[in-house]
Amino acid sequence: MSKVRIYTLAKDLGVENQKMLEILDGLGVSYKSVSSTIEEDTVELIKQILEEEGSAPAETAAAQATAPEQASEEKAPAQAEPGQPEAEAQAAEEAPAKEIPHRAPVVTIMGHVDHGKTSLLDYIRKTRVAAKEAGGITQHVGAFEAKTSKGKIVFIDTPGHEAFTTIRARGANVADVAIIVIAADDSLMPQTREAIAHAQAAKVPMIVAINKVDLPQANPEKVKQDLTQLNLVPEEYGGDLVVVPVSAKTGEGVEDLLEYISLTAELEDLRADPKGNFSGVIIEGKVDKQAGVLATVMVQEGTLHVGDFLVVGESYGKIKAMTDSNGGRIKEAGPSTPVQILGFSEVPHSGEKVLSAKNEHAARDIVAQRASDRREEEDARERRKAQRSLADLLGPLGETRTVNLVLRADTQGSLEAIQGILARKETDDVKLNVMLAGIGAPTEGDVLLASTAEAQILCFSVTPSGAVTKVAENKGIEIKAYRIIYEMIDEVDRLIKGNLEPVFEEQYLGRAEVRMVIRHPKSGNIAGSYITDGMFKRNAKAKVTRGKEVVYEGTVVGLKRFKDDVREVQQGYECGINLDWNDVMEGDIIEASEMVEVEQA
Repeated sequence: MSKVRIYTLAKDLGVENQKMLEILDGLGVSYKSVSSTIEEDTVELIKQILEEEGSAPAETAAAQATAPEQASEEKAPAQAEPGQPEAEAQAAEEAPAKEIPHRAPVVTIMGHVDHGKTSLLDYIRKTRVAAKEAGGITQHVGAFEAKTSKGKIVFIDTPGHEAFTTIRARGANVADVAIIVIAADDSLMPQTREAIAHAQAAKVPMIVAINKVDLPQANPEKVKQDLTQLNLVPEEYGGDLVVVPVSAKTGEGVEDLLEYISLTAELEDLRADPKGNFSGVIIEGKVDKQAGVLATVMVQEGTLHVGDFLVVGESYGKIKAMTDSNGGRIKEAGPSTPVQILGFSEVPHSGEKVLSAKNEHAARDIVAQRASDRREEEDARERRKAQRSLADLLGPLGETRTVNLVLRADTQGSLEAIQGILARKETDDVKLNVMLAGIGAPTEGDVLLASTAEAQILCFSVTPSGAVTKVAENKGIEIKAYRIIYEMIDEVDRLIKGNLEPVFEEQYLGRAEVRMVIRHPKSGNIAGSYITDGMFKRNAKAKVTRGKEVVYEGTVVGLKRFKDDVREVQQGYECGINLDWNDVMEGDIIEASEMVEVEQA
């Protein structure tokens, strides 16, 4: 029996994907996404349901056809005496106008060097880019609008070379969908794993494009099997990862890739209000010899106009000119539009947030406030630096917490051994998530990943370079290196213990008999007592029993031996016990206890 993909069926029947998923939910049919397949008998059942629903729309259409005639006949009375139904109708007409419109998806293409990222993007937008770049390797990030058969899609071409890992992470954070390009003849490589880790840290939907399937040595099945080792299971293997075989040379599968991007965007329900307050992100900044400082900005909310004042970090500028991705001058730009702006006095940093200000005075006020906040944060960071520990990585108590780790080792064997031990260290309360595991010294990309995902970097038999150590210090990331594997495991044990919510139990300390009540003008009534068993400690929990009834539960706020304040009194000694409770009587029995943390296995 043949199977049909959900989105294909929805397209054939002229139904929205969301509507199709609602019907499947009503039928109790399980699926992972709109690209999942369903049986032919289910298809027939869906067609019957849509046919039954089709009669109702037909009747509705007939009613709407007669509505204008009735409206013209009753027009005068309705105008003379407006009522609540008319108000409701007016509100219904205004509601769609107020609905926030959809925006184009922003897509980033990531992967290993020479796996065909630029060539794939090149084929989609039908212009040559690689020829302009040194050695065919993308040297800087570019954002481009592509008019496809599925509508406008904005692509961010994020470099795959390891030297530009910092830009790659920023590209993933800006994007709505991440395309991971993997060569069918090369499979997973170090930069591929890093790209996947960055996309996962940014929590954006991933689509894997297996490129170069036109080559004779291409082996797409090996790529899919290697992906499962990273817990990324393709849909055809029963998982939820969309994998599309493509060829940037022949164009094979590119249309399917665009279809999946549009489907993902539809499910994400991407919306932005062009009339709202402007916000955007810096894609890149550079200094042009003729024009001056140029900044590429991705508009995320609102609309940007020439003449607007923008604030980036601790600098501001006025837009003198804007150009679109094709190099044409424009006066305004709406959501999901990459534009190049002329007007900043300083080169902004990639990934910085961009906000608009009403005028120059407002822009200066925002910059001054940010500078003040930065200085306060730096002072606070210095104060916390000495106290910072692994406990800073904890989430809120009372729930399962995840500890993110970046591992580096000297050999593959060491790396596998460490991962095997870590897998056995997980508990029900604490999960260990190895975001990236690689061979060799940690890189600046590892530090960036650790800072964005709040991860801990652990190294075995490798040490970071001075440049990487400096970057880590600037970002407040601690890199811990070990020569003995068990020392690293001990550190992980301490990390797990720090993430566990402490468990306390009440432990018995001692018992005392009240033999005299001493009236004190400042402290109230003091219980002159004799310790019959155990010991008493200051600040211990206290329970007062009178006969068989517990009359008070509180705290031992003070202990005295003669006139001296003491911390504890042992069995066989007399003392004065201050309970901060004035109703104590001779003959009362006081029991002391304390809460002790229980060591967890």
